[in-house]
Amino acid sequence: MSREGLDAKNSEMNSESGNEHVLDTHGMLDMTTSEIHVLAVDDSVIDRKVIEKLLKTSAYKVTTVESGPRALEILGLAESPNPLCVNAHINLIITDYCMPEMTGYDLLKRIKVG
Repeated sequence: MSREGLDAKNSEMNSESGNEHVLDTHGMLDMTTSEIHVLAVDDSVIDRKVIEKLLKTSAYKVTTVESGPRALEILGLAESPNPLCVNAHINLIITDYCMPEMTGYDLLKRIKVG
């Protein structure tokens, strides 16, 4: 069966069951969107609200934070981690680049090392 045929079949199966599914990089069924947890990091409250609304409309679980250091806390990578925030299972991080305490690039470098 062609790739287009498989995509159509997956789409048909997903719409019948009422679940949306995400395909991994190999086109294989990975997980439902409701299982995907997104961490959105932005110093602008308006941008955080827009991202949160768009992702929740698509059935993603969303956590928003205002800074890089706060994101590191949520991920359990802060210098002095908050035990209430540690071990949040995050699948995707969306971050602003230009933020006051730590740029988005520095945040992602720190996460990669941590």
